[in-house]
Amino acid sequence: MKKIVIHGNRPLSGEVTISGAKNSAVALIPAAILADSPVILEGVPDIQDVHSLIEILEIMGVKTKFANNELEIDPTGIVSIPMPSGKINSLRASYYFMGALLGKFGEGVVGLPGGCYLGPRPINLHVKGFEALGAQVTNEHGAMYLRAPEEGLQGDRIFLDMVSIGATINIMLAAVKAEGRTVIENAAREPEIIDVATLLNNMGAKIRGAGTDEIRIDGVKELHGCRHSIIPDRIEAGTYLSLAAAAGDGITVKNVIYEHLDSFISKLEEIGVAMDISEDSIYVHPSKNLKSAVVKTYPYPGFATDLQQPITPLLLKAQGKSEVTDTIYQQRVNHIPELVRMGATASIEGNIMFVEGPSELRGAEVVASDLRAGACLVIAGLMAEGTTKISKVEYILRGYDNIIEKLTALGAEIEMVEE
Repeated sequence: MKKIVIHGNRPLSGEVTISGAKNSAVALIPAAILADSPVILEGVPDIQDVHSLIEILEIMGVKTKFANNELEIDPTGIVSIPMPSGKINSLRASYYFMGALLGKFGEGVVGLPGGCYLGPRPINLHVKGFEALGAQVTNEHGAMYLRAPEEGLQGDRIFLDMVSIGATINIMLAAVKAEGRTVIENAAREPEIIDVATLLNNMGAKIRGAGTDEIRIDGVKELHGCRHSIIPDRIEAGTYLSLAAAAGDGITVKNVIYEHLDSFISKLEEIGVAMDISEDSIYVHPSKNLKSAVVKTYPYPGFATDLQQPITPLLLKAQGKSEVTDTIYQQRVNHIPELVRMGATASIEGNIMFVEGPSELRGAEVVASDLRAGACLVIAGLMAEGTTKISKVEYILRGYDNIIEKLTALGAEIEMVEE
């Protein structure tokens, strides 16, 4: 079993460079199979989810080369084979193969997705979109069977009952080669949606409106390879900004698109975090006299659900009681008992988390229940007096590129050990 061991309360300073966006990469990689020639993705994070997707591609006969954060995907030898189980079940983003295979071959068999458990995360909106395009979708023995009609997929107007990043992207992947125009209404607006649309347009697709709540897709017959650079990871950036404010002695976070973090940075400023914001970097001053806050997550451009856990340790440094409510995943609260184990004054009442500071944290043995909970515990461990041991680190490695090396470069005493 791997564990992360942190000897906390050390001065952290210097620079950290943000990697390419995980939530883009895991959609861009399945999207690449729609091309008829090689696709090269630049800035791909070296994380477990990417390696899992590469393994799935290779099972399908796709040739790949991954080095120095550049991934070459050659789909010319791809075959549509059933993937009801195995690696396909290990990560949430595997569901993007549903839309990609449906768009590429007009059929596919894909196991139901895995990933972090954050409460019910149904894929009914994805299915609604595929069916609107004319596909038949059935759930057989825990796998989704997708079949386009003989005449192929047909564009249609699709209204999403709730904003969904996954459904928006999956419908885009299925619709790019459908006959006619597809309109997605109440579409998600996240930067990762724009990133995927940019790749597809560079491949020859005709997509307009990405980044708004209405996306229009005019189907094309063929898509070709291209070179595409992934946007910086706004969630990793937010995590390191929170870490810098909570445990830093002057840290510069580089390769940041400020506009992607607008609501998060506004909340840091409200708490009292002093920052110098440049075109693509943010310097975080040592933080003192922080104020409590009310944090509520919303779809983009609201406060991201993926950042409510990383900001929680910072709230333990603030004076007074803070409230955190996750309106996206109401069961995303498992980091709170682990923080209490470290000495935090925190509680859960209904779906609201209460965090009171200033709390003095002490090292303890804690468990990462999901990816962002793991990031929360890493920050808490860096703040705490003594030694913190975090288990279930495979969650953390799913989404944070070279986290041990990046934190060591800032002066942290942190290591990965086998126990």
